[in-house]
Amino acid sequence: MIYGYNPRTGRQAGGELAETTEAEVGAAVRAAGDAGRPWRAMAAAARAGVLDRVADALAANAEELWRTADEETALGETRLRGEVGRAAGQFRLFAEVLRDGGYAGVVVDHADPGATPPRPDVRLMNHPLPGVVGVFAASNFPFAFSVAGGDTASALAAGCPVVVKAHPAHPRTSVLSASVIRSALPDAALLGLVQGLEAGRPLVQHPLVSAVGFTGSIPGGKAIQAMIHERPDPIPFYGELGSVNPVVVLPSALKNDVTALAAGFAGSLTQGVGQFCTNPGLVFVPDDESLRSAIKEAVAGSTGGPMLSGRIIEGYAQGLARLGSLDTLAEGASGTGPWDATPKVFTTALADFAGALPEIAEECFGPSSIVVTYTDPAELPVVLSRLPGSLTATVHAADPAEAQEVAGVLREMAGRLIWNGWPTGVAVTWAMHHGGPWPSSTAPKHTSVGAAAIGRWMAPTAYQNWPQDLLPAELREDNPLGVPRRVDGRQE
Repeated sequence: MIYGYNPRTGRQAGGELAETTEAEVGAAVRAAGDAGRPWRAMAAAARAGVLDRVADALAANAEELWRTADEETALGETRLRGEVGRAAGQFRLFAEVLRDGGYAGVVVDHADPGATPPRPDVRLMNHPLPGVVGVFAASNFPFAFSVAGGDTASALAAGCPVVVKAHPAHPRTSVLSASVIRSALPDAALLGLVQGLEAGRPLVQHPLVSAVGFTGSIPGGKAIQAMIHERPDPIPFYGELGSVNPVVVLPSALKNDVTALAAGFAGSLTQGVGQFCTNPGLVFVPDDESLRSAIKEAVAGSTGGPMLSGRIIEGYAQGLARLGSLDTLAEGASGTGPWDATPKVFTTALADFAGALPEIAEECFGPSSIVVTYTDPAELPVVLSRLPGSLTATVHAADPAEAQEVAGVLREMAGRLIWNGWPTGVAVTWAMHHGGPWPSSTAPKHTSVGAAAIGRWMAPTAYQNWPQDLLPAELREDNPLGVPRRVDGRQE
């Protein structure tokens, strides 16, 4: 049986739920596959209308959703209401994506019999993957990266049915979220939900599953990848895994308000009790006493809070123990609950940090960070180039010219670059990229947030000399849907 737990007390929250058996996983996938056939055939504009109705349903049920999630996550009303709104916003964004039509990637190259060799008529567009998309929900975002999250929204937008493996940290929230979403779908089977650790393998290995999305730890991602490798047919795996999100403070930044800089760091570090994939885990700063003092004061003013599960707080304690040989720069106040984490910032010199790579740069999931001090910014690039891939990299500076060499290194190791800001918080926009080199993700070309996320669940088909009557509407000569197209090399 599965139980939710209240992180504030460590005690069970709500009643028990049955684990999904292997036979039930198979039934959910088959039902989703059957429901997916008419869903894929539905016009994009009609699917967009459904996504808008899902967003409306989430917004209309925000009160029950956040209260249920708070009992299982202790994230609080403000955070959880905002996250329900974000989840609804993701569905609305993908409705816009469908209406825009550019996601289809339509290209038309007319025949040219005079070319050498003669060129046939070739037309290209993206289609939804056949079968079912499997999604593994995240622990730290019970809505935005879980049942109602971006993987679900983007896969449904692409035309794919979805089966989600709920995260054990919020099982009742997952059931409620699925119920709300299904109420707006033309067929409830388009969104399946399975529960329990053992449900993961039969989901990943079901022959109807054509791709898998995951947000979680590196070990969890590796375990799923290993299951995929056991399949007779390989399928794509889009995993968002660990990230240390380096922040580089250059000397010119000290001309600005160092107190505000330190406060920004402390706020980013402790937001959501540090349980963000974009938490600033490494901060490179000039060897400046005023900045160190400001960081110490800002972090000391913070207070720990409950982490999402007993397993996560245990992992945080192990991470702190791994860093225990470093000097402690700052520590926040301890929380009072059994799963409460205490914010803690370590410090070391750049040369010592470089000597301890790569182990020292492993992610410590929670409100912990390492402040690495340097005396010469010219020494930074060679050390930064040895860091693992990250979702984000940040530069603080008053002079852009000063950052040129550092920026060049960071661009190669992170999917999103931030100037004079902090990495926590990922906007759901057309331009957002939430991915990066390993181990931050398994596919750095792709994103799990933003309009481009739909591309993970689609594949191109080229039609050569195909009859007009058999072509999809997007590829016909008269372009009846008015979608953006590249025709004979020119964008229309």
